[in-house]
Amino acid sequence: MSAGLFDSPPLPGSRPAVAAEDAGYRSLSGTAIAGAVLALLSPLVFLGWSFAAVPVVACVLAAVAWTDIRRRPETVAGTPLAIGSLAFAAAMLVAGVGYLGIVYATELPEGYSRLNYAMLQPLAGDPPTAVPDSAREMDGQDVLLKGYIYPGSRQQGITEFLLCRDQGDCCFGGQPKITDRVLVQLADRKGIDFTQGLVKIAGRFRVEPAGSVDVGGGVLYHLDDAFTR
Repeated sequence: MSAGLFDSPPLPGSRPAVAAEDAGYRSLSGTAIAGAVLALLSPLVFLGWSFAAVPVVACVLAAVAWTDIRRRPETVAGTPLAIGSLAFAAAMLVAGVGYLGIVYATELPEGYSRLNYAMLQPLAGDPPTAVPDSAREMDGQDVLLKGYIYPGSRQQGITEFLLCRDQGDCCFGGQPKITDRVLVQLADRKGIDFTQGLVKIAGRFRVEPAGSVDVGGGVLYHLDDAFTR
């Protein structure tokens, strides 16, 4: 700012006066901003357990920011942002975990058992096509299995498909190993449409080698009279 007509020139060695607005300036907490961004992403927890980390980290960042602001109120601002982010992320965490818990408790049909791909893997040192005891014990039982549909030529009205363990193998041209794929036969002949998301399939589990039973083709496991959950 230029000196006025009646302004006195500054004395040699003197420091320029600090404007009042500059003297009261406080920077917005970067940690509070990061917490707010993650808080906005916290509803992702409703998509699955792995996303619960988002609201947890948001709560941690918001709490750290709030503590830092209280310790340095003269230089750091953002208390409302930190408190709001903490409250919203905590609410989403509680609601999301509660929702996932209800889904988990109700997704299993009555009389069915849970099956996972870890139970289908051969023991260390066994051939890659070996069927472990944990899989044989489930042979003939009604089970619920979660996985991904291996893409084929049909996109709609699919009644038979491979249910795979890993989405990367399914969606990016990989070849899932034989113990990571289960041949599904749906009871409803209308079938289902292809999706890249996780699907839950209930049916009668059967251990029966079919096709070229090696690491490159064929199947060891089946789900018959299956339906989606």
